[in-house]
Amino acid sequence: MKQITLYSQPDCPPCEISKRFLQEYGFSYEVKDISTDKKAREELTKRYNSYSTPTFVIDQTVITGFDLEKLKAELNIE
Repeated sequence: MKQITLYSQPDCPPCEISKRFLQEYGFSYEVKDISTDKKAREELTKRYNSYSTPTFVIDQTVITGFDLEKLKAELNIE
């Protein structure tokens, strides 16, 4: 199974949609809240070169934003 990390923050509607999407398809994932976790915020910006949420890290693939087509392709959802 793929390792999924979701970088998120409160009051982010696309982040909530992302969580529901992953739950609907039965994926386990880790949420990192960049508003309260300084290390997560640094990972997001420095390691993954992203400044927005939601940002998904699926194994080694980074997807910024709720891009349904990219997510389905990366997660092998038809």
